[in-house]
Amino acid sequence: MKLEMTLPERPGFLHAVPILNIFALLQLFFLLGPAMVLQSGVAVDLPPSKFQMERYQNALVVTLGPGEPTPRIHFGRDSVTPEELSERLEKLRADGAAAKSIVLLQTDAGTPVGVEREVTELVLGHGFRVAMVGKTSPAAVVPAPKPPE
Repeated sequence: MKLEMTLPERPGFLHAVPILNIFALLQLFFLLGPAMVLQSGVAVDLPPSKFQMERYQNALVVTLGPGEPTPRIHFGRDSVTPEELSERLEKLRADGAAAKSIVLLQTDAGTPVGVEREVTELVLGHGFRVAMVGKTSPAAVVPAPKPPE
């Protein structure tokens, strides 16, 4: 004996649920994607800046973080002294780092300007270019000019 269904088929919105799931996942991907990007260096409280800089490929990151009595210096994620930083930059230059290599300098808002200046001069002294990193302020963002090539 064959069973027959007496209720009419009404799929309604059940066929639309997978499509809604895909849209929800895409929305999450685009909303949370930038937060998942790996960033070099150490987290610090960056001072606000009204300029937005371009993205650099293979940039070196030097971070000046809070510390007592002198600020901590990080090369990438490694904590270093100024002498060790100088040695690492010299080794990179000796290993053939490109002449246009750039060092991104992230400085905590509480770091004294004198320490920032010393590290900047140390990096410039080894032949690297320096770009200072800040967080964008709520004010209007002005695009940074393109560096000369």
